[in-house]
Amino acid sequence: MVEHVPEECPYCRVDITREKPPFWRQRDIIVIVLSGILFAVGLLLELLEISGSGALLLFIIAAIIPGFFIARRSIRSIRRGNLDVHILMTIAAVGAFLIGYGAEGAAVLLLFYVAEFLEDYAGERAKRSVGELLELTPETAVRKTEAGEEKVHTHEVNVGEVVIIRPGERIPLDGEVIEGTSSVNQGAVTGESIPVAKSEGDEVFAGTLNEEGYIEVRVTKPPSETTLSKIVGLVRNAQKQKSKTESLVNRFANYYTPIVLTLAVLVAIIPTLLFSQPLENWAYRSLVLLAVSCPCALVLSTPISMVSGITSAARNGLLIKGGTYVEEITQEKVLALDKTRTLTEGKPQVTDVIPLNNTEENILQIAASLESKSRHPIAKAIVEHAQEEGVKLSEIKEFESVPGKGVIGSMNNERYLVGARGFLDEKGIEYQEEKINSLEEQGKTVVLLGDREHALAVIAVKDRIRENTVKMIEELKESGIKTVMLTGDNERVAKAIAEEVGIDEYHAGLLPEEKVEVIKKLLKKYDHVSMLGDGVNDAPALAEAHVGIAMGAAGSDVAIETADIVLMEDDLEKVGYLKRLGHKTMGTVRENIIISIL
Repeated sequence: MVEHVPEECPYCRVDITREKPPFWRQRDIIVIVLSGILFAVGLLLELLEISGSGALLLFIIAAIIPGFFIARRSIRSIRRGNLDVHILMTIAAVGAFLIGYGAEGAAVLLLFYVAEFLEDYAGERAKRSVGELLELTPETAVRKTEAGEEKVHTHEVNVGEVVIIRPGERIPLDGEVIEGTSSVNQGAVTGESIPVAKSEGDEVFAGTLNEEGYIEVRVTKPPSETTLSKIVGLVRNAQKQKSKTESLVNRFANYYTPIVLTLAVLVAIIPTLLFSQPLENWAYRSLVLLAVSCPCALVLSTPISMVSGITSAARNGLLIKGGTYVEEITQEKVLALDKTRTLTEGKPQVTDVIPLNNTEENILQIAASLESKSRHPIAKAIVEHAQEEGVKLSEIKEFESVPGKGVIGSMNNERYLVGARGFLDEKGIEYQEEKINSLEEQGKTVVLLGDREHALAVIAVKDRIRENTVKMIEELKESGIKTVMLTGDNERVAKAIAEEVGIDEYHAGLLPEEKVEVIKKLLKKYDHVSMLGDGVNDAPALAEAHVGIAMGAAGSDVAIETADIVLMEDDLEKVGYLKRLGHKTMGTVRENIIISIL
């Protein structure tokens, strides 16, 4: 095989995944650490009454270090005609120093700088999620040529050319299977819980995993237009367009700051112009008004309440990437949910074993012995079920795996096969369709066991519902929140799961971009929508929703990076706790604002 990979490629991902400088060399860390040390030393001097002037000097320096960057943002806000929270912080700090509270002035600027840093850091993590998405797609492909095979960069493969994918390899580009059969795990793109059989004429997606067979694929889309590339674009666009809801303090500052500034100006000029009072006296009183009006208690108590809420969440297995999302979650009207590995465990489980021409124990022994030599998730489920039932496996001879269809083998000199109904159709083996149809209507996947002439049993498997799913849905309904399930699985499976757990509305057969479209429609109708998911295919929807919540332990790295909140323990009861925490934290914040103003 000829290998041809360009030394320098214009599509390399260096700009996205480049190494960042060590944590301790980043400017924000230096500012926070230096200012924090100076503030702590100044506070110590003040408490021990060693040097009042020395403590004040340290507070001034500790305030100037982060204050320089905050003041610079204040100037930009003024130029845009927007009196935002940066101006409020600057005035608060200056006011605190003017009335002799240097420690409070320095603390205001330092805490605010830390809060800004954490918000920016969360944004950087979201950007890195795009890089991790790109890493799912191989950078090279094996292209079929007249001379044989050659390994090239995916961007050198043209539409219409044929690429070769062997077992265990990821598919490099979207295309159509022209030769071979296999099972392809495309859960990363479509969210389907079970690998999909692929044969001639079937569509495959870039970034999905070819599990079993050898296939040849004719490329139908260039790299820039693959389904996975669309996911990357959707995530990027959502991250750019997703406007952050203004924090409570920022909204307060939009009204409070201009009112205070206007009053201060009026105090300085009205007595001078109308009553011929000395300008110097009233200018001083104007500064006093500014100092007294600066809401230091408000500025300090609000971020402290948020930090307290986020810390409490962390202790309970929730990672919240900023105070904004604590506020956002309290406004939720709709929760959109992924199905596989969110409402369900993403692990097929045997639910029914229906003997047609034998005992259940013999059926399980034959089926599990055959499936023990297969890597398919359904095969693993059958083997585990047999072991739980105490069934001993037998030796299988002349084993043959037919990718995407089933397995064949001999046991005790008898030939058996296990596979989908289409596999038995090919072999001319009859079976009872009524029982199969009934099981499939319940959202179950059915496989058949047969010998050379007859179907011996029907075995049904189903993705296991998470333990706390039903309880979570009931709690959400009691809170007046509408639940909507979004899944790449088929209509039959989606309907069965939705009915079983009590979902209000469901949408089936969705690709990632279609999930985003559903979220957009929900946003127009209900104003505030959150999304709970776990996979790569959920990342664009997580980014599009007001609050994206990812399943941490089972979730993909991309979903975790893109989401605003992560359930680290995959415990769905934490969704209800999250709402209660949000309401409690925001209640505390409002109390602090009222007390601070009074």
